[in-house]
Amino acid sequence: MSAAPDRCPLCQEIGWPFVRREGVPVHQNQLCATAEEARAVVVGDLRICHCTTCDFVWNAAFDPDRLSYHHAYDNRQTCSPRFTDHLESLIALLVDERGVRGSRIVEVGCGNGDFLRRLVLADPQNTGSGFDPSYRGPSEDLDGRLSFERSFFGPREATGTADAVVSRHVIEHVDEPLGLLELMRAAIASAPDPRLFLETPDVAWILERRVVWDFFYEHCSYFTPGSIEFAARLAGLEMVGVNLVFGGQYMWAQARPAPGGVERAVSRPATTLGSAAEDFERAESQLWERLGDQLAELLARGPVAVWGAGAKGVTFANQLDPAGEMLACVADLNPAKQGGFLPGTGHPILSPGELDAQGITSAILLNPNYEPEIREMLTGAQSSLNLVGADQVGVTN
Repeated sequence: MSAAPDRCPLCQEIGWPFVRREGVPVHQNQLCATAEEARAVVVGDLRICHCTTCDFVWNAAFDPDRLSYHHAYDNRQTCSPRFTDHLESLIALLVDERGVRGSRIVEVGCGNGDFLRRLVLADPQNTGSGFDPSYRGPSEDLDGRLSFERSFFGPREATGTADAVVSRHVIEHVDEPLGLLELMRAAIASAPDPRLFLETPDVAWILERRVVWDFFYEHCSYFTPGSIEFAARLAGLEMVGVNLVFGGQYMWAQARPAPGGVERAVSRPATTLGSAAEDFERAESQLWERLGDQLAELLARGPVAVWGAGAKGVTFANQLDPAGEMLACVADLNPAKQGGFLPGTGHPILSPGELDAQGITSAILLNPNYEPEIREMLTGAQSSLNLVGADQVGVTN
């Protein structure tokens, strides 16, 4: 790690960059109607740093003004049965084990509102308010039990009237995570049994498996279980528990306001990443080279697609095939993305059912969690597509 250091946004100690990329799309889930539009998307740089004092990982080159979350942004994953099962398990956990019943629920970053709707429907006395500038749909539903605002969650909304706040895959998009945590704490300040629930990627999973396509611009803040608890304490929260979910890729954390409020003199967490960031830096270029070799071997047999037009697929394609000359297309289950083009490269996005007709012989899978359902889908369609997992390249020494 030879580049100049940066100050950690959490503990203000020195952090060092270990991933550097220039000109990457700032939005991985932007809907692009034409290849020209896709190739003209706004770009930014990555300078991913690791704080060896508190294990926080962040993009020191992040510029929030480059981002614009609006109606042409779609990161829904509920087209996947595997991911829907994951959501249902979280709903059951919240309602049956954490007692989110008869509760006023706020979801910060509700997306299309699917999770909040499920949570409100899980108990007839639950009500919900969702906040997200990219939300598309009615402003009210379920006879007024459910409401949405197409805006960010801010001080005006943190009125202390919620019993529970849920925020899934939002804090990693925020370059000032302590401010967001303080706002969410304020939102439940008056509740008799206040609860805050967070879901966010575990950066240790990324580093230990050397998943080089899991660092991208939208995610500017990455946590370990220790650093998310440290951030919570700095924001006046105490952590009830942190569990790994979705095959270990995500952390599910529960917190509540700490009796003493905001406490800036918080002891540093025990760091667990060790040399993982440095090891990742040393291995990254070789891993991309090996992935390129893997792609070349598959191309020798016929046209190749990437499976998944989300953040992983966009990152993979932009790193390995930025000119759009090798990969034939990208497959995705989300109907809103089908017929569009991949941000940055302009690769066409097809439905999985179109791959055989297009002569695609192989598809590269970037998330092993989805392999069983995809193989079942291919078997049911009597497809001859060769599904190849890219994840083994990252974990092989």
